[in-house]
Amino acid sequence: MRLSVERVSHPALEVRDLRFEYEPDEGRARLEIAALRLAGQRWSRLRLDCPQARMSLQALECRGGRLRADGRPLPFRLELTLDTAGRRGQLVIADGAGGRVVARLATDGSLRAKLSRLSLQSLASWLPALADWQAEGHFDGEAEWLDRGGAERIRVRGTLTGGGFSSADGLRAGEALGVELELDAHTRSGGWDWSASLGWHEGASFWDPFYLEAGPVLEASGRLRGDRLEVRQANVTLDGVERLAASASVDLARAHVDEAALSLAGADLARVGPRFLAPLLSPARADQLRFAGSVSAGLRLVDGTLVELDAVFVEAGFSLAAPGGGVAFGPLSGHLPWRAGEATRARLQIEGGRWGKLALGAFDLEVALAGTGAHVERARVPLLDGAVVLEGLALRREEAGWSGSGSAFVEPLSMPLVSEALGLPAMTGTLSASLPGLRLRPGEIVLDGALVVSVFDGYLRASGLRVREPFGVGAYLSADVVARHLDLAQLTDTFSFGSISGFIDADVLGLELAHWRPQAFDARIVSSEGRYRKRISQRAVQNISALGGAGAMAALQRSLLGLFETFGYRELGLRCVLRGVVCEMSGIEDGDLADGGFRIIRGGGVPALDVIGYNRRVDWKELVDRLQRVLAENVSPVVR
Repeated sequence: MRLSVERVSHPALEVRDLRFEYEPDEGRARLEIAALRLAGQRWSRLRLDCPQARMSLQALECRGGRLRADGRPLPFRLELTLDTAGRRGQLVIADGAGGRVVARLATDGSLRAKLSRLSLQSLASWLPALADWQAEGHFDGEAEWLDRGGAERIRVRGTLTGGGFSSADGLRAGEALGVELELDAHTRSGGWDWSASLGWHEGASFWDPFYLEAGPVLEASGRLRGDRLEVRQANVTLDGVERLAASASVDLARAHVDEAALSLAGADLARVGPRFLAPLLSPARADQLRFAGSVSAGLRLVDGTLVELDAVFVEAGFSLAAPGGGVAFGPLSGHLPWRAGEATRARLQIEGGRWGKLALGAFDLEVALAGTGAHVERARVPLLDGAVVLEGLALRREEAGWSGSGSAFVEPLSMPLVSEALGLPAMTGTLSASLPGLRLRPGEIVLDGALVVSVFDGYLRASGLRVREPFGVGAYLSADVVARHLDLAQLTDTFSFGSISGFIDADVLGLELAHWRPQAFDARIVSSEGRYRKRISQRAVQNISALGGAGAMAALQRSLLGLFETFGYRELGLRCVLRGVVCEMSGIEDGDLADGGFRIIRGGGVPALDVIGYNRRVDWKELVDRLQRVLAENVSPVVR
């Protein structure tokens, strides 16, 4: 007996090229299907072999049935008995690992199935999506299909135990998962009205970059008609959140979200922040981030694009602990409304912040929002006893990130407060800045203008500032720094370097910092032009000699060294060109000696004193270590 069917089509089922063969004398049967679509899944080259088959007008029986798909055997055995006259039957599927599906067809047309320890690993050979995720665990549950006068109903209840999964890239995984699910659906007006619940009560999961633990419960309801799935209401019970709800309209044929909305009410940031915000803000230091306050929000998407967003902050803030004070921001309160097609204004009140020991005062921020752009007319952020002022800051979100321009000014800050906040020796003077050209590009900040520090009766000016990824692992800064007419007496007294009277000019050109550590620069220190008193103490001579290392020495008559506390000098000069880890050293221009040495200090007066260096290539780390030792202790010079 042979039967062929070219095509069977139904909204939930499609069969192509079905062939059935029955050999009554041998008691064997075979069913082959070239292609099958069922419940959104597709299979090809399906074959069922029944080595023990019996078929009549009243009954159909298949024992020891074996399934194959795509030419591969599936780990299932099938037993089927069907009483066609009595309209009842039973199907048993065993997975070879102790799992069973027992489905019974009753005389009233209802179909009920019981699933016992069904292995997800066994199902993976039948459902390719499970194989891709290396799914494991066992499923127990019940399902039923009822037909009452054309009104169909499906109910499913089940529990997953010992569940687990892992993606091929290792960025998503779960273990020891315990999940309970329920589904109830019935037909109405050519579609299905449905309700479902999903409760996660055991195990944990890593879904890069989030680590999630059991607890959430999802309850949802909606309608399915053809390829259109409507999620009318979905509520999630989540620790730390008063209410989380969503709705959506999905085109299943295109796997496309046509419209969706989400609302969040009363999210306690102290509980939600460590789980969902810290991994995004600072993955490497997520355990050190602390959050406070609450946030409520709502958003709407159309065709996968965000069109509306509202966020309300109530005393929200965060802090990141670190040596030296860390970072803190807030509390922040206010409303941020955004619409894709209209202009809005966000008004925020920030009560302060901290970066290390740099304290920010309270300030208000008003931002004009339009499309992908944001504009800040003026914002004054108190900092220590001054302020940072932003004017005309215009930002725009592009595919690569944020870009924009504006201007910034730093109202004078007291250097005693700045030096204390930065952990530096106390300095007098002020710090100010005028940066009329502030330009932002994705991952980069460029500052036209100059940062000026009035200190040691002179000034220091930084220009050409360019910063890349300031808060990332690849932080990079470049600039040119010049200093003019710095009073050496104040400078050496501040850093306990001994005593030198006079003035110096300094240039640090082509400065490059990577990870906030010097990688390259051309630095030169020279005596300032003009007539002024030039004296150097014995301790300063010792420290300069020690800074030069074993190859540096003070050239002075030994018999006269102990007779003088200070010495006159004509000029001083020192240059370091850093490339990588090596500093190329030189001294005063035209101060090179025939024996390869270079003058750092040229003596003048009686007694005459020269400080001479001989090491022209110095390891940068060693040079920094020497400077730290010089500032910490007195070091005796080499005298001749």
